[in-house]
Amino acid sequence: MHNLIDDRKLISAVIPVFNGERYLAGAIESVLQQSYKPIEIIVVDDGSTDRSGQIARSFGTAIMYVPEPHSGIAAARNKGIAMAHGSFFAFLDADDMWTEDKLMLQMKVLKENPDVDWVFGHVKQFISPDIDAESGRKIQIPQEVMPGYIPSTVLIRRESFSRVGFFGDTWQIGEFIDWYLRAREQGLKSVMLNEIVSKRRIHDDNIGIRRHAERTDYVRILKSSLDRQRQKQQKKQGNT
Repeated sequence: MHNLIDDRKLISAVIPVFNGERYLAGAIESVLQQSYKPIEIIVVDDGSTDRSGQIARSFGTAIMYVPEPHSGIAAARNKGIAMAHGSFFAFLDADDMWTEDKLMLQMKVLKENPDVDWVFGHVKQFISPDIDAESGRKIQIPQEVMPGYIPSTVLIRRESFSRVGFFGDTWQIGEFIDWYLRAREQGLKSVMLNEIVSKRRIHDDNIGIRRHAERTDYVRILKSSLDRQRQKQQKKQGNT
């Protein structure tokens, strides 16, 4: 099907999912409802044991469904990228949603600015309505719209992504932060849109795990970045 489309305009949207039956349909629908076309949607099932696969397959030929053994979110994203045909990559977590004009706004920036590698946008966080009232009261989230440095806000050129390489699959969490730091080290140029491009769902499955892991993986990710920069500086000094 993709051969009938101008790949120079094609965006490959990669959605990794692991036991995301509650929210996956909403994520996929938010991609299908984009005002920008054409879009290739690749759903990589990271070994789900719930109805995620059944839900993804219910969309038929509108998506490409890829079942994989459970290997983590980074490996799932990498699988989707490896199968992508588009000249641009966009990422969406299975519990988040895009706003309708997300891709249109971001493609406009990339088209008008050939020197820009990737585009972010603002994100609005919301507490998922299916959370029970007691759990909802314990969750504190910013009420204001915020700059979104998360996967679900990104649109990036294929060649720019390739300069940085695949997501690191050694991290339990924070693989996007690791990739973002490597992208900065490579000198990728980014733009932050003022508009909201993504709605980030806060629910009972994504709280606590992140906060616990950030004390370990986040520190190691930052240290890895500093080590790479130090080695680069030492190499540069050695060549002078």
